[in-house]
Amino acid sequence: MQWLIYGANGYTGRLIAAEAARRGLQPILAGRDEAAVRALADELGLRWRQFTLDLPGAVVEGLRGIDLVLHCAGPFSATSAPMLEGCLATRTHYLDITGEIDVFAHCHAQHTRAQEAGIVVAPGVGFDVVPSDCLAAQLHRDCPWATSLVLGFEGGGGFSPGTAKTSVEGLGHGGRVREKGELKRVPLAWKTRTFTRDGVDRMAMTIPWGDVHTAFVSTGIPDIEVYTTASPKTIASVRRLRLLGPLLRMQFVQRWLKARVERSTKGPDAQTRDRTQAYFWGEVRGSGRAQVRRMVTPNGYALTVSAALGIVQCFLDNPAPDGGYYTPSQLMGPDYVLELPGVAIDEPRPDNPPAATG
Repeated sequence: MQWLIYGANGYTGRLIAAEAARRGLQPILAGRDEAAVRALADELGLRWRQFTLDLPGAVVEGLRGIDLVLHCAGPFSATSAPMLEGCLATRTHYLDITGEIDVFAHCHAQHTRAQEAGIVVAPGVGFDVVPSDCLAAQLHRDCPWATSLVLGFEGGGGFSPGTAKTSVEGLGHGGRVREKGELKRVPLAWKTRTFTRDGVDRMAMTIPWGDVHTAFVSTGIPDIEVYTTASPKTIASVRRLRLLGPLLRMQFVQRWLKARVERSTKGPDAQTRDRTQAYFWGEVRGSGRAQVRRMVTPNGYALTVSAALGIVQCFLDNPAPDGGYYTPSQLMGPDYVLELPGVAIDEPRPDNPPAATG
């Protein structure tokens, strides 16, 4: 199988490419910046290609002879659809590392086309959303009575440029939750609540994380909220941004903010990635019962590397699944995350978690 990493010269793409080379997996590296891609390929002893995503013909030509793409070039709101169209045209399996709800929804909408093309379409094979999707699927498997799901996480180490730009895009569009099976737009930091870690309560706020889409596909649980930990000061600041929504959606404001990100955000270095972790909470309720499960993982970027390459390795070693759209837990099973290095989970137990507040 010939496979390709697109956006290999970006922050996360470079980490994945280096680890793939260390494992002897021999991907083809690709991106729009010829000099950067070629330099990285020479450094790692790998083949390379250059093509952009703004011309469909260029994408099709760039994917010629490729069986699988691991797409790492964000923001995926701009790059996912053209890459996916190229994959559908060339019958190339599509993986990416997005966490954007609308990208998941667009990929999901191509399910029938992917079946007809005989390709797997599996977005979100990194930190977004492998650990949280597997956690949701485990809880649904063990608690089939669940009618509501709350996911929360606390990351560490800071953002990459791509993740920061994606966050900028989301500022003007508010939050998102799922109610009665339907996606619902809500204000930024719509609800707050606490999660307990090591006996200490952590304040958290709702965010439009990808699981608002994917966890419903994986579990069918109709009510879903996702939280991230934040200080009361940060939550207050985010809520003040609600008044600036129309301004934050303007293209010139978006360009200015993203330019600032480009100048100031470099992503965590190797030492920071090695010493930081992420924590996840999953809670389900239904039929008068509740259950909580907690999980610790490596730094989000380290987990993205191991999770994405683990899925690629599965394609390299086994016949590909039937064509269509898959969430990570549908593709790899609910316990896939537990196979990754540095992941540990508590035993499930009954609990009475605190309710969220507006």
